[in-house]
Amino acid sequence: MPTGKLATDGDPLVGFNFALEISGNIVGHFTTVSGLGSETTVTEHKIMVDGHEVIRKIPGRLTWGDIELGRGVTSNMDLWGWRKQVTDGDVVGARTNGSIIMYDQEKTEVVRFNFENGWPSNLSSGDLGAETEDVVIETLTIVHEFIERVK
Repeated sequence: MPTGKLATDGDPLVGFNFALEISGNIVGHFTTVSGLGSETTVTEHKIMVDGHEVIRKIPGRLTWGDIELGRGVTSNMDLWGWRKQVTDGDVVGARTNGSIIMYDQEKTEVVRFNFENGWPSNLSSGDLGAETEDVVIETLTIVHEFIERVK
């Protein structure tokens, strides 16, 4: 059961600046992040209790969501190098532990999620076109084996 401060304590955090930290080094800043969590499937089991049918819900398989990060394309090639390890067949070498960090308006770390054995399953740039003034968004998907919020 949750403990600690009430939900009404303090203002909600506004997320607009996120960093990806790999092996203790910040490798990029992002404007969008999703998939920070886990899910337990639910198995339903019918039983009889005092002559009445009851559906008991039992925890099933635990799964971790894929982390998706988005940012404007930059000249930095670090993420493309990490992805190339996978496309070259070196998934073992690409696996690493890391963190997703959220900063507040004063650039102070306020939230941290640590993941284990992550590797990039997808890295892509958005549509390119000379007829638009939109920033081209680069999307990174990290698959992993465990994630937890530590801050």
